[in-house]
Amino acid sequence: MKTSEAIKITGSMTRTSKMPGLSYSLPAWECQTGAKLRKVPGTPCFGCYALKGNYIRYPAIKKAQYYRLASLVHDSWTMAMVHNSKKSKWFRWHDSGDVQSVEHMQKILEVCRLTPGTKHWLPTQERPYLPAPEDVPSNLIIRLSGSKVDGPRSTAWTHTSSVVTKGATCPAPSQDGKCRECRKCWNKRIKNVSYGKH
Repeated sequence: MKTSEAIKITGSMTRTSKMPGLSYSLPAWECQTGAKLRKVPGTPCFGCYALKGNYIRYPAIKKAQYYRLASLVHDSWTMAMVHNSKKSKWFRWHDSGDVQSVEHMQKILEVCRLTPGTKHWLPTQERPYLPAPEDVPSNLIIRLSGSKVDGPRSTAWTHTSSVVTKGATCPAPSQDGKCRECRKCWNKRIKNVSYGKH
């Protein structure tokens, strides 16, 4: 598959200034659990970063996100995503948006299985779509996101992330907002990564 063909199927990948590799962005307006949480003060989704700033400043970004969302049902989406993501050593699923269905999650798992040279990280609030832990490929880490700022860590999944008002383990705020050499989010030995509330 040619790169131009793959991108025509899936839409383009995103490259944020913060992270070391490519990522994939869907519209945060279409988050399912997130749509409920963003109405609730004290949750990480309240004041969602993906519903402001550049995400809404440039209409082309929102248009591209909805193109990617529509592409999820394409018969060749999985192989196109394999082509797109295998170029990156580090890949983040959904710097905006979230998993849409069990079928979507299964497709992501297959992409990861077919790109063993890429380390994949998938943060999610979508508990109903989590796979069986034994079905998660070794090169993929799924982090279940906490539903409350400063709330308890979930015991419903193997790896988690949380948002805290103090004691964050993510070093990006002290590094000009960048990961730099840090790869905690992709590291399966680290059970929880906490991010400072902003």
